[in-house]
Amino acid sequence: MTPPRSDQGFVRMPDADFEAILARAAEKGAKRALADVGLDGEEAALDIRDLRSLLDCIRLVRRTAMQTAVRMITTGVMLALLAGIAIKLKIFGGTP
Repeated sequence: MTPPRSDQGFVRMPDADFEAILARAAEKGAKRALADVGLDGEEAALDIRDLRSLLDCIRLVRRTAMQTAVRMITTGVMLALLAGIAIKLKIFGGTP
């Protein structure tokens, strides 16, 4: 790595050196961010897989709950329509 030159207050360096510095900084920043949230160490990959699995389960539960609610509402509307038809046709022996 060649030493950077300073021209009019700006530092100039070869692109390859600059990209290497950026890569190291990004790697250190990512490791620090993972450590800050407790996802560092040997168990980190397993923890992330568990979190993804938990999120998949939550999405499944939410989707199933919505489907169940729609089915219950549809069934209620159908029962109300059938009851209205039954009353209108006096199927249950209503008043003469």
